[in-house]
Amino acid sequence: MQIKAKMLEIFEVQQVTNTFKKREFVVEYAENPQYPEFLKFELIQDKCDILDDFSIGQEVEVHFNLKGRKWTNPKGEIVYFNTLQAWRILDTSSHPDAKPQDDAPPLPDEPPPFSDEDDEIPF
Repeated sequence: MQIKAKMLEIFEVQQVTNTFKKREFVVEYAENPQYPEFLKFELIQDKCDILDDFSIGQEVEVHFNLKGRKWTNPKGEIVYFNTLQAWRILDTSSHPDAKPQDDAPPLPDEPPPFSDEDDEIPF
């Protein structure tokens, strides 16, 4: 999933445990400019450093996964959590075809065209 938005807040890295860290940020998403949405994302582990190259007010494109968890609290009640976990952020404020701010290869927009040669079974 991806959205284009304006960077609103960037938080410091949080060392959650000895082996796990995360960094959160908030964007203003205005699909309908009359009613903007304020969305909080998180980056985890080695992706936390991606935010170092961004500043408040910058136009960005955020690529993310929607995560959901189920947890049973100490009272035995089931609680559900949702997380927007970002994995790539592009700077779109100066040019719409900006390069990614991480080393991940870009994802294809659509699958390659089918050909008759693809009909062969590879084993």
